[in-house]
Amino acid sequence: MSLRLAGAGRFGPVRRPQVFWAGLEGAVEPLVDLAHRLAVAARGLDLPVEDRPFRPHLTLGRWPPRRPADGTLPERLAGYRGPAWPVTEVRLWESHLGATSRYETLAAWPVG
Repeated sequence: MSLRLAGAGRFGPVRRPQVFWAGLEGAVEPLVDLAHRLAVAARGLDLPVEDRPFRPHLTLGRWPPRRPADGTLPERLAGYRGPAWPVTEVRLWESHLGATSRYETLAAWPVG
C-alpha cells in the first residue's frame, strides 16, 4: 500500500476555517473501507458518528478560533502532488487540543 499527499482542503468555511489538511492519493480504498467499518461498529455501540463522507487526509494544522485566518491557503495548494511513500502501519491518535495541542498514539497496527 502506498500513498502520497495530493491537494489540500479545509474543514470549515473560508471566513472561519478550522482545520487545514492535505489530501491523499494512491491506495486510499483500504482507508475508506476501514473508516466505514469503524463507523458501523461505533453506531452498533450507540456512539456518535459524523454524517459527512470520509475524506482520506493528513491534518496539517488548525486555525485558532476567533482569530484572523487565511482560509484560501488550501486553494493555493490544490495542484500539489508529493512523492509516494509505503504505508507500514496505521495509528489511532488522540487529540488534546488547546493552547499547546498535542497528539498521543493510543494504538498502532502493521499494514500488510
